Amino acid sequence: MLNRLKQIIPSPLLKLYHYLLAVAADFFYGSPSDKMIVIGVTGTSGKSTVVYLLAKMLEKAGFKVGAASTIFFKVDKKEWLNDKKMTMIGRFALQKLIKQMAKTNCQYAIIETTSQGIEQFRHLGINYDILVFTNLYPEHIEAHGNFENYKKAKLKLFAKLKDDEPKVFAGQKIQKTIIANLDDENAKDFLANWAEVKSGFTLTSQSSDLARVIRAENESISGAGINFTIQNQLFKSKLFGQHNIYNLLAVVAVGLTQGLSLSKISEILSEIKNVPGRIEFIEQNQPFKIIVDYAYEPKATMALYEIVKTILHQKVIAVLGSCGGGRDVWRRPVLGEIAAKNADYVIITNEDPYDEDPLAIINQVADGAIKAGKIIDQNLFIILDRRQAIAKALSLAKTNDLVLVTGKGSEQAMALANGKLIFWDDRQVVREELAKLNKA
Repeated sequence: MLNRLKQIIPSPLLKLYHYLLAVAADFFYGSPSDKMIVIGVTGTSGKSTVVYLLAKMLEKAGFKVGAASTIFFKVDKKEWLNDKKMTMIGRFALQKLIKQMAKTNCQYAIIETTSQGIEQFRHLGINYDILVFTNLYPEHIEAHGNFENYKKAKLKLFAKLKDDEPKVFAGQKIQKTIIANLDDENAKDFLANWAEVKSGFTLTSQSSDLARVIRAENESISGAGINFTIQNQLFKSKLFGQHNIYNLLAVVAVGLTQGLSLSKISEILSEIKNVPGRIEFIEQNQPFKIIVDYAYEPKATMALYEIVKTILHQKVIAVLGSCGGGRDVWRRPVLGEIAAKNADYVIITNEDPYDEDPLAIINQVADGAIKAGKIIDQNLFIILDRRQAIAKALSLAKTNDLVLVTGKGSEQAMALANGKLIFWDDRQVVREELAKLNKA
């Protein structure tokens, strides 16, 4: 009912509704973000991983930390996976969460901040101190109209920094800070906003007039993880791919602003084995490899297949789908084509159909796979039920093959019509179907 009302309410009135909700939520919970250092992370990709890594780094450094992201929620020692199918939860829910962080004396709140959340003023009552820009490329174009609107939505967060109230903790003023990925061509626009401190991170040797630039050198990427150095300090991580070097650099940059040393940051990050649902290996003594990953759009999916190339394997068996709800319809056949070109077997299935016909979505993805040369019922399978699709992939896998299940990662729900959510966890389903296979 609420969704139908939103469709008929004029846009200006809907914006006013979102704005007033944000103001009311902040007032109702007593502006809890004023009581801690707030780190906002935004960009197209890497946001959730950066939030997760930041939370773990600061916690291992001895701080009390709260976090909210696509992956998980955290209030000091209490953590739970995000089961809301929303990165930025509703204004009252988000302020309530931050209030819980304040009550448990969290010193940091790390908030993944999305373009759609910004457009709906979900960020409005949050007093940010540090903003991190990861990267920017076309996504959610249907929601924003075009790339420039998408970019402008992100920039609103950075423009807000100058209006956020200054904070003093333990007699020390917290400096309003912007940290940006200098290798992204859009970084200059984000850094053009006011901040007391501006810094960047990079993999290139480009010069910069920023006071602090974190530059990774001697990078090494393999099937065992990634290594690089910063000012002769070695960083070794069990994470995979060049994109995770950028994610780690963002975390290092924040850590340095908070007084942590390079050696301490390196020590902490080397202990983190994986990020939930991000190139997460599922192991139950099976003779083949299984990876569950969140990648759901073309650029991230291509990056994932580049990582797969570094991991020893025979055949690749890919399970994928695509979102409904009008979300970037253009990418559906593109995802099918990418899978077809990089996997030996492709299984296309349901993902999050929302109010669309799931079979129609699946067929659009399949069109791309067929265009790339896959043949239905030979090396291309269309299976509506996601559990059955995963079971089919596992049944096809032989010794040293690699099963790749993408699109949902560690998400805890599947979105169906009329706003209905059902519990779903790709990782749990994989484990359950593996157990059945082992008993057979």
